[in-house]
Amino acid sequence: MELTSRESYAAAAERLEALVTGERPVPLAGIADEVLAVARLLERQPRLRRALSDPARTGEDRAGLLGSLIDGKVSDDAAALLRALVAGRWSSSTELLTATERLGVEALLASADSAGELAEVEDETFRFGQVVDGNNELAAVLGASTAPVEPRSELAHALLEGKARPATVRLVDLCLQGFGGRNFAGSLTRLVELAAERRDRQIAYVTAATPLSDADEARLGARLSQMYGRRVEIKVSVRPGILGGMSVRIGHDLYDGTVLRRINETRAALAGKH
Repeated sequence: MELTSRESYAAAAERLEALVTGERPVPLAGIADEVLAVARLLERQPRLRRALSDPARTGEDRAGLLGSLIDGKVSDDAAALLRALVAGRWSSSTELLTATERLGVEALLASADSAGELAEVEDETFRFGQVVDGNNELAAVLGASTAPVEPRSELAHALLEGKARPATVRLVDLCLQGFGGRNFAGSLTRLVELAAERRDRQIAYVTAATPLSDADEARLGARLSQMYGRRVEIKVSVRPGILGGMSVRIGHDLYDGTVLRRINETRAALAGKH
């Protein structure tokens, strides 16, 4: 997001956090569903989206326009959050849509956090992505963005039934819809990262030829936490094809110590001599 859009989103996110930390009990999961339903409406109605992000209109006017459509159809808390969101300044209608989706996701993650389930939801979402990534046929079916969402959602629900929390299933549904304009795999990755951010953690994606022991994983996490000055959570993918060693990706940083990389570098160096 551009700066003006980030500031507008931050103002709405602060309102959400006030609900989360307030003394009054708030049905966060319900608010999340309502905000995400409005995001779907904005996705289907580009003219409405443009009107709600039109810089020629005042923030009060835009909030009033949205209120005329949703008041009485969503809870007062959700309506207040959404009016605050559209009252801000937006660099584009697409950024308003992205922010609405993000606000709904943050409400859903806050609900899982309040229930003491956020760590499990984060891990379930990551593990589901690993299962899908390890099955080419399943990845092709779930990742087919041009196919209808409903049958793909039914398949995902069948795979997750009895194995994942409701918040995890809801996140997977968002990925099938293309959260933030991303593909299915990219959506899963982003939602796992947002869950980690809410827990004040950074994720390190580790690719290893064999599973890491608990002790090795703990040592690696401690070392990375020391390097980055923040709690780092390890997410391990096992890929025998790298032959040995491991690679670690954290943010934009990549540390590749795999045997496969060294072999490829050696081949490139030998080829360069001919």
